[in-house]
Amino acid sequence: MSQILFSNCSLLVPGDAELHPGHHVLIEGERIREVSPRPITAPHATVFDLGGKTLMPGLIDCHVHVVAIMLDLSANVALPNAAVAYQAIPILRSMLARGFTSVRDAGGADYSLAQAVERGWIEGPRIFPSGKALSQTGGHGDTRRRSDEMDPCPCAGRIGLLSRVEDGIDGVRRAVREELQKGATQIKIMASGGVASPTDRIDSTQYALDEIAAIVAEAAAQNTYVMAHAYTSRAIRRAVECGVRSIEHGNLIDQETAAAMGRSGAYAVPTLITYDMLAEHGERLGLPAASVAKIEEVREAGLRSLEIFKRAGVKMGYGSDLLGELHRYQSAEFALRARVLPAHEVIVSATTTAAEILRMDGRLGVIAPEATADVLVIDGDPLRDLSLLGGQGEHLDAVMKAGAFAKNRLT
Repeated sequence: MSQILFSNCSLLVPGDAELHPGHHVLIEGERIREVSPRPITAPHATVFDLGGKTLMPGLIDCHVHVVAIMLDLSANVALPNAAVAYQAIPILRSMLARGFTSVRDAGGADYSLAQAVERGWIEGPRIFPSGKALSQTGGHGDTRRRSDEMDPCPCAGRIGLLSRVEDGIDGVRRAVREELQKGATQIKIMASGGVASPTDRIDSTQYALDEIAAIVAEAAAQNTYVMAHAYTSRAIRRAVECGVRSIEHGNLIDQETAAAMGRSGAYAVPTLITYDMLAEHGERLGLPAASVAKIEEVREAGLRSLEIFKRAGVKMGYGSDLLGELHRYQSAEFALRARVLPAHEVIVSATTTAAEILRMDGRLGVIAPEATADVLVIDGDPLRDLSLLGGQGEHLDAVMKAGAFAKNRLT
């Protein structure tokens, strides 16, 4: 089995505020074999002397939509399947180039796309797909305009559709079973209104409590969990009380509800960058006027939500939630969060906490023996300068996923 040895590196341990210089890391096949502050003897390894450069775990984005080719999600549905699939390829390739070696897709990507990456047919991060997100009629995942009279669930075979409309306990139970049978690794639901949906209010609550409880029970029966799109305290509280494990966005949360999340062990996945980019570019790129008008309702509250989550002890994962041409701003979430949180905490959100959310703790998001060999080499210290993780990966000298270089500027 092939071996790669990174010698003389400054090791970034997520959670620590300082680098650990003078470390050595041995990769064997797809896994990390040894991590040591002393030289490692590996006579058959290919050796890269990093000269003190930073070695850190690959990044994890817990909220992406890799098949959202357009900002207008109603128009995205109408795209030919082949057009969506082909345009997802450069989106995935660019994510990996930015250092994201794993992503959790929050609606749209399916098992087939995840397998295409896993088998090397497409270059990109490993995908943890949610399949189609579940929405009630008229909810955040119902993409019909008020004038439409189509079937509310044109979900069979439409790659560009991120969600499916299901109502009632029997309907949602069947939907969960179908999405898991098709290969979803977790279930996504819409528990409140949203920005991109054409007909609902952001402050609405969606799905009845017995429907949410049924969804959670079906997911738990197959040893997985539910993630919920939710903005307001009322929507978040309802979801968490029903057993939802991961709250997406959460911009309008209050301290009491955050405390309830902390007690329950639920995670938060803020996605601040999407609101800034939608406000700046949304109208020009075709975001419907009704959605443009809703952006400011949640944008200003985003940074405050980070402070509220932190005070309540809620663990936060990294999310971007970008659509269409805005995918390129994925890494700008780091700089936004750094306005409120120290750099080492922001990095934790995209490594160890994100791995916990994926239920891959100890295997992803760390540089440790037996972990998957997802590593980045950076010429500089991201704990001192988070901009090194920004842009399109310009500051990354190497990106390794599962022991194979996706990018290598090392000599």
